[in-house]
This record gives sequence, structure tokens and C-alpha cells, in this order.
Amino acid sequence: MELAKKYDFELIENKWKETWKTKGTYKFDKKSKKPIFSVDTPPPTVSGSMHIGHAASYSQQDFFVRYQRMKQNNVFFPFGTDDNGLPTERLVEKLKKVRSKTMGRGEFIDLCQETIKEIKPSFVKDWRDIGMSCDFETTYSTLDDHSIKTSQKSFLDLFEKKLAYQKSAPTMWCVSCQTAIAQAELEDKELDSTFNDVLFKVEDEDLVIATTRPELLAACVCIYVHPTDKRYKKIVGKKAKVPLFNHEVPIFADESADPEKGSGVLMVCSYGDKYDVEAITKRKVDPRIVFTKYGTLNALAGNYEGLKIKAARKQILDDLDSESLLLNKKSIKHSVNVHDKCGTEVEFLESKQWFIEVLKNKKKLLKSADKINWYPGFMKQRYLRWVEDLQWDWSISRQRHFGVSFPVWYCEDCGKPIMALEKQLPVNPLKDKPLTKCSCGSSKVIPEQDVMDTWATSSSSPQIILDWVKDKEGTYENVDFEKMYPMSLRPQAHDIIRTWAFYTIVKGIYNNGKLPWKDIAISGHVLSKNGRKMSKSVGNVVDPKKVLKENGADVLRFWSASAGLGKDILFNEEELRSAKKTITKLWNASKFALMHLKDFDSTKKIKLTDLDKGIISKFNKVIKESGEAFDSYEYSKSKFLTEGFFWTQFCDNYLEVSKDRLYNPSERGMGARLSAQYTLSYLLNGILKMFAPIMPFITEEIYSVYYSGIEKVDSIHLSEWPKYDKKLEDELSEKVWDKFISILEEVRQAKSQNNKSLKVEVDLEILEEDEILLRDSLDDLKAVTSANNVSIGKKTKTIF
Repeated sequence: MELAKKYDFELIENKWKETWKTKGTYKFDKKSKKPIFSVDTPPPTVSGSMHIGHAASYSQQDFFVRYQRMKQNNVFFPFGTDDNGLPTERLVEKLKKVRSKTMGRGEFIDLCQETIKEIKPSFVKDWRDIGMSCDFETTYSTLDDHSIKTSQKSFLDLFEKKLAYQKSAPTMWCVSCQTAIAQAELEDKELDSTFNDVLFKVEDEDLVIATTRPELLAACVCIYVHPTDKRYKKIVGKKAKVPLFNHEVPIFADESADPEKGSGVLMVCSYGDKYDVEAITKRKVDPRIVFTKYGTLNALAGNYEGLKIKAARKQILDDLDSESLLLNKKSIKHSVNVHDKCGTEVEFLESKQWFIEVLKNKKKLLKSADKINWYPGFMKQRYLRWVEDLQWDWSISRQRHFGVSFPVWYCEDCGKPIMALEKQLPVNPLKDKPLTKCSCGSSKVIPEQDVMDTWATSSSSPQIILDWVKDKEGTYENVDFEKMYPMSLRPQAHDIIRTWAFYTIVKGIYNNGKLPWKDIAISGHVLSKNGRKMSKSVGNVVDPKKVLKENGADVLRFWSASAGLGKDILFNEEELRSAKKTITKLWNASKFALMHLKDFDSTKKIKLTDLDKGIISKFNKVIKESGEAFDSYEYSKSKFLTEGFFWTQFCDNYLEVSKDRLYNPSERGMGARLSAQYTLSYLLNGILKMFAPIMPFITEEIYSVYYSGIEKVDSIHLSEWPKYDKKLEDELSEKVWDKFISILEEVRQAKSQNNKSLKVEVDLEILEEDEILLRDSLDDLKAVTSANNVSIGKKTKTIF
């Protein structure tokens, strides 16, 4: 069996994807005695096709996993999809041209499930195509019965521990998605606005208040001035009349008013932001809620009832101006909180929601970061900053159709919540009934309508994939929660530290009393070649399918390894071209090497030359550094080391140096050829294995042709990672190699400067000390430099 003349990536990738699937190459072996390396694989959201950021970050996590497998660990690397939540709803609405809010809940849920079933095979294929070594036969969905059961058990456990609770309170609300949201779902967005000086009245005196939100005038419930602000001391304790709406509100002295901002007077409304919530609670004033959940104004807004928020803002400003109540209007840009799913400005509405308590446990959650190994280390600070800045408990209820149901009913008579029993999970309260009566004796119930936030389920991913609920069948028959929890690794992107990482840590500590994993590896984002964020509107989005079709998976993966862990990576076509050159060179170098290894008999006694011992010693150090880099998840460093050795030492130098011994055994002797064959085999095998985590397809093909039979291993990805051997260190032989290459480079340079072919014959002069050092290697030096004679001189000199 020989390598083809050219590397056909499409043919070879399809061949090995099918072979790996058929042979179960990446399947977890429960019976194995090897150490377990388990991965809490990120479940991508089924919301279309893979984007280039997915392709890069999932390739990067696959580098780690393939390395651990080659270190002879028993790898557990399942694959899941996040099928519930708003992104999936939006996709279904787009594909099926429907609106969830105009459909019956059951009808829309059925449509979502049908749509996911239709698109999932194609979606998952994208991950197979980039060469992910997941066990695709061990898959889960965040909306399958097992995941629902796990998520519901987690909730019941937290409720029992008084860590989950329900209350009616001002809650962050998206009027576009018409659901409550959590603090982690907020993004800052700079928007155009106006700073408006509006005229209030205190008795007969004018009071100017600057505001960016005149649509909240009807919701004004009190006014703050600073206690030390002499301008307003005489009005503290009095009441102010709100323009246009004419209701009166009390004036308080409070340090939250900033004398330097606007007029120094603060309008407190229900609710403009979290500070309004705090102020209204502190002053015990009755809120005036003027917004509906649909983003329109209600009857309290009088003439503005029914208007959308932005329309009301414009109309109120016009009316203030026409009644001479708008003294000044200044255009500004300011940062506002928007919903990360749709970009809509967030409002605060009074509503009853379910929460998980986090604020009381901030110290514990901060300390937990010290017990996890963060890669890279600076990402730990992002987690700490997020926890330190938390101001709200975790809101987990959503007013959506599609998601995991709360296992809760309410007593129709007394209103008390009734929890499902664990034995009846998974449960749908809209269809099922509780197994117990209410404590008041009533059996009449009202089902909970809300669903859980998608993060409330995906944050239980370790519990899902390790079968915390002990289903013990199908996908989960090979796992043991007690034995495998906590997991070895969580790989993920940096933008979801505040959500997936944080929430999973919360669930691990609360549900299981342990952190969910030992290591966390954080990837960066993909940026356009000029460093900008990729956006469809800008037109700089790269389709990974196109990259795969034109270049193959190994090229895309090689590019993904070009930036270090945690760093944003530029999409650079030059890096793709570099990857293609490396793949072509690896293929051709392997063809040359394997051609000369056909008759290699490794059982014969081999005496290595000084040169061969020198390059093996140097490669041994690369093996050590590369392994240490991968142990710290520094795949880009390993790639850099391997690529550098491959191009410079192996291809540019050793293949040329060894040719004479390989082609001319009758002149150089069989011992010299055998030494070259051994070295060639050793180096190529090591290079292939060190490239294998990054370029799995080409390395598998080359390995299968020669080394698989020798090592009796079906796949390079199951073979052993090259081992560093201190006994191979040979500083003297490395000096021989380095001096040899130094002279060779001088000869090459001299020929180039004189426009001579590298094959043109020359005479060489070298220093006496170099001649002594290279005495065992002079025949190789003559051959590779095409030198007729090598004599001693005062310096290295090439004579034409």
C-alpha cells in the first residue's frame, strides 16, 4: 500500500469519517482500566448552520481531546445539542414563517420538535466535517426526556434546599421577546438619544429635571436631590407636580442624586433601571407601572395609552415643547442595556418569576474560582469580575412556549406551589397532574405556564451526560456519575463565562456539593482579517462550509491553531495557504520517506551516526516541549514547535542530508543506510503523531500506510503520543548536527549569491576544530554540498 501521487482531501476525509464511525474509534470504553479524561462538551444551539467561530473553537477543543486520547487516557467526549430556548424559536419562526405568540402552545412546540428533527442531521454533520472526535453515538439534546428529567430534578433539589424561590418583583424584561431575562443576558449598546430639561412645578416655583426617558413621566413616583445641594434644601419634604400628567410626587434628600449631572435633580420612576427599583423599595412609595409586557403604554399614561415606547417618547417631547415645558433638548450618545438575543432595550416590569439565589453566596462562588485550573489564567479574572458585579439573583423563568417545564402546579384554592415527585419526572404540568394533594387538602391545581431559561438546563450539562438521574440505558449505560464527577475539562468561549461557566459552577456546588470540573479552557472569537467583529450587515462573514469545500478540514483546523488559547483569531487566508503548503509538504516528505522504508528491518543491530544521534536528540527536546505545551492546553505552541522542526530540520535539512546514504548503500555502506532509515522512521512517526491532534485526516492516512501495521494500532489517534526519553539527550552529537547545518547553510548561501545551482561541485575549506568535530560526518557533508574535497583552512570557505 502506497500513498497516492497527490493528497485528495475530499476522498481521504470521507474515507476516515466513515472508518472512525464504523470502528467506533472514539467510543468511550467503560471497561477500560485507563485513566478517564472526560469533557463537558459545549452543546451548540440548533439555530442554523455552523459559523466560523464554531469551527475554530470546536477544533481547538478537539486538539486537547485528541492529545489526551494519545496519552492513553480513556476519553469520554459526548456530543449534545442545545435545542430549547429563544434562538431555536426564532429559527423555527423564520423557517416556517410563523409567529409563536399567534399559535397555540402545543401546536408551536410540535412544530419546533418537527423542525429540529428535520434540520439536526445536517447541523450535526458540520461538526463531523471539521473532524471532531466526539462519540457521535453518545449524543443528547437539552430537550430530550433525560435532559428534562435532569433539569427538573436540579430545580426540585434547589427548591428543597431553599436555593430556588419565586417572588413578584421588578424584573428585567424584553418587550420584543416578551419574557423575563437574567443579568447575564444583558449587553451594553451605544445608542443615539436626547438629554431633555423638563419643567416640573413645586408649588409656584419651577424645578428643572434632566432626563433621557420622558416616556416615564407618568411613572414618576418621587424625586431625589442631594442632601448637601444648597439649591434645593428648601424643597425637601415638599411635593412636585409632574408635567403633562399633573400627579404630585414627594421630594427626598438622597445621596444617589448627583449635583453635577444635569440639574442635579433625579426623577425616580417605576421602573427606569435598577436604581429606581432600589429607591422605590427604600422609600416605600407605591409604584406606577405604565408599560405593558408588549412595550406599549397603559391607561396610567392617559392620552398616550397604546403607543409603543419610542413613539410615546417622541409624542411626549413634542407635547412638552408645545406647552413650553421642554426647556432644552441636547443630542447625546449613551450606553444602554439591551437583550443579547435581539438587541432590544431592556425594561423593568413587575412580574412573578422563579429565581436561583446567588447573591447571598457570592463569597463562596468567588472562592470556588481558586479551586479550578483556568487556561489561560487571566480568564479567571473575568469570572471574578462577573461575580463581584452581580446585583440580582438568577432569574430562571421565561414566558416562552418552547423549553423545559417547571415541575410545578399551584393549588387553585390556596395558591401554594405543589412540586412534582422525582419518580414522576420528566413531567409536563400542562398535561400531567401532581401525585400528591396540596397541604390544604385540595386536589384542584393550576399548571405553571412558564418554562425554564435555557441556561437553567444547559448549566446541568455535567449532570446530564454523566447520568445524575441514573437512567442507566441507551446513551447513559456506560457512565457512572459517582466515579466520573467532577469532570476533567470544560472547553468554551470567553463570552459565556458569565453564563455557562458561572451557572454550571452554581449548579455543581448547589446540587452536588462539588465543582463540576477540574480544568476550564477558554477560547477566543474569530475576527475578520482587519480585526473587526464579523457581521452579516458588514459583509465580512466567512462560511466554514466554503472553507471546507475549497481546502479541507485539516487546513481549517491548522488555521484554528494559529492563535493561542483565549486569544481572538483573525481569519487570514494567508494562514490557509500556509496550511495547504504544510499539508502538501507533509504528503510529499512522507512519500519520500516511506519509499526508503520499504526494506527497513528494525530488528537488525543499528549503530547511529553522530548526525543521526544529533537530530534525534534535538527532536527529543521538541517532543518534551510539545507535550508540556499540550498539558497546559497551549496547542498553538505545540503546533509552532512541530511545524518549525518539520520544515527546517526535517525537510530542509535531514531529508537532504540523508539522501546519499539512502540512495547509495553500496558506496556508503548498509550500516550508514540503516542508521538513516531508522532516523527517518523515528522522526516521521513522531512528526505525524505531533501533528495528529491538529490535522487528523492526513496524519491518519499516512500512518495507516506504514506505522499502523508496525505498531499494531488501528488509528494514529489511538497510538501513543511520542515519549520524551532523557537517554536520547546527546549534547555532543547536537553540536555535530548544529555545526554541520551551519556549514551547509553557508555553502547554500554562497552558491545562491553566485547564482550557482545547489548541485554544482565545489571544494570546501573548514576550520581544523570543525574538521575534528565532523570527522564521522565528512562523507555526508561532501555529498550534501557536492564537494569534491574538504580541507582545513582559516575559515569556512566555498571554492568554485
